[in-house]
Amino acid sequence: MSKIQENRNFMKCPNFFEGMKKTDQQKSVMHPPHNKEAVRELIVLPSFENVVKNDSYVNLLDVRRSVRNYDTDAGMTQAELAFMLHTAFGIQEIRGAKGEASIRPAPSGGARHAFELYAAVQNVEGLEAGVYRYVPTANVGEKIVSVEYVGAIENHPETIVEMLAKQGWTKTAPVVIFITSVPYRAEWRYDEMAHRVVLIDLGHIGQNIMLSAASLGLGSCCLAAFDQKRSDKVLEVDGNDEFVVYAITVGKAK
Repeated sequence: MSKIQENRNFMKCPNFFEGMKKTDQQKSVMHPPHNKEAVRELIVLPSFENVVKNDSYVNLLDVRRSVRNYDTDAGMTQAELAFMLHTAFGIQEIRGAKGEASIRPAPSGGARHAFELYAAVQNVEGLEAGVYRYVPTANVGEKIVSVEYVGAIENHPETIVEMLAKQGWTKTAPVVIFITSVPYRAEWRYDEMAHRVVLIDLGHIGQNIMLSAASLGLGSCCLAAFDQKRSDKVLEVDGNDEFVVYAITVGKAK
């Protein structure tokens, strides 16, 4: 069987009825945490109330476009960053007999949400440049956003270009949102069927981020091409239990 045919078969729906019989959830294994625990001091971003400039859903669908050229003189505000993170991945509610399900703005198979969101900040008013990780478990059910400072990016923004497959235009973006996957959150429920579900869920988050950017009067661009090892290293993830799966540039179009 060719690799192309293998990939096509991967896209097809497996037999969930049979596959669900052997999952860790069915074995009564405790569910994994909804997000990684913060190990550094949390930074609470300002309220994002009243930051939206365009709240017409129909209009957002008309104006959303992939933007690859950003105004380097126009950064973002912390409130705008907070809005984008919350509308993509904030936890609105915890459900389930054992608190195993998290309800968020984007849908996820089995409410697993097998991701972490990182913001590579270059130009956000009042924020030191570097990598920040969103910690939604710190503010469940609240419209408040807390982030953890991961660290500086050496030789930033050139390093961003290296991370994003040497696409030179990416260095103009004031923020790049990197989405990593923590596969076991979905594997716990779906075992070997999890990975197709995770990739479907990834698209939901990407669309939320792009529409949120458009509602702020900002542009964005989703990127599937990046240097895996370099990106994982900069975000300080191990490349196996957590690894980069998507990147989205955000900023004011030039």
